[in-house]
Amino acid sequence: MKDNVLILAIESSCDETACSVIENGRNVLSNIISSQIEIHRQYGGVVPEVASRKHIENISDVVNEAIIKANVSCDQIDAVAVTYGPGLVGALLVGVNYAKGLSYAWNKPLIGVNHIEGHICANFIENKHLEPPFVCLVASGGHTHLIYVSDYGKYEIMGKTRDDAAGEAFDKIARAIGLGYPGGPLIEKKAKEGNKTAVNFPRVVIDEDTLDFSFSGLKSSVLNYIHNKQQKNEEIVPEDVAASFQQAVVDVLVMKTMKAAKLKNCKTVALAGGVASNSSLRESLEEECKKNNYVFLKPSSILCTDNAAMIGCAAYYKYLKKEFSDSSLNAIPNLELAD
Repeated sequence: MKDNVLILAIESSCDETACSVIENGRNVLSNIISSQIEIHRQYGGVVPEVASRKHIENISDVVNEAIIKANVSCDQIDAVAVTYGPGLVGALLVGVNYAKGLSYAWNKPLIGVNHIEGHICANFIENKHLEPPFVCLVASGGHTHLIYVSDYGKYEIMGKTRDDAAGEAFDKIARAIGLGYPGGPLIEKKAKEGNKTAVNFPRVVIDEDTLDFSFSGLKSSVLNYIHNKQQKNEEIVPEDVAASFQQAVVDVLVMKTMKAAKLKNCKTVALAGGVASNSSLRESLEEECKKNNYVFLKPSSILCTDNAAMIGCAAYYKYLKKEFSDSSLNAIPNLELAD
């Protein structure tokens, strides 16, 4: 095995076209991201067809920029990695097919990576000395998972959402109070101006025997609150609604995460995913970890949102095990995380 393994990774699961060159899984030589947020903002959410077309337009430029910034040649690349699920099928196909083309043209191994696994591995990039085991909360627009990472590439899903993911709930409530898209950052900004105890929205636990999440009831409660206020012609304070809603989400995420850590007797807790950049969640989880003498780890915001560096990190550990894909690799929009 080479001392320095260089992996070119591609991520196109939703509305970011991204490419990264990463060395030995943890040293990021380049991390280029082309966002489509401004395009989809006018529609109030991601339009899959539009996202796919923009990926096609952007991917060559993004890959070339990543290679130039990393100051490497295709001959130096040891493998090509790509997200193949979960995500939007059309968007995934753009990345998968481009990666397959590079793999064939450069005669390099192809490595398919699960998007959720990529989010978890973002913590290895940010925390160079991190090693399993640890408990990781993955919270993003499409996923809310509690995962026990027992070893590299070894995952146990301890809990996941039964309906809306946390990020989806943020987007829907943001639209309901007129904030627009994307909901997460806008809710967080508005919440800083509000009173988080103004409205007592429910903390849905489901039952004591499960670590699964459910945010549909909370979403309905917020919408009912807004509709009732409107019907009575009473004032709605968006700042208070945002703060109270956000606190309800954070309380449940933190409570379940700490319970998972205690069940596994695991002293290290990590965050991952787009919602992991929420300052209220980060602060609350860090505070609870300090109370229990746990180590708390979190990626920087750029590594919380969709990026290719995290895909390259996950691919590195597959490369070491020679877990390569062949030309039949295909996009799987509902791909599950498994050992």
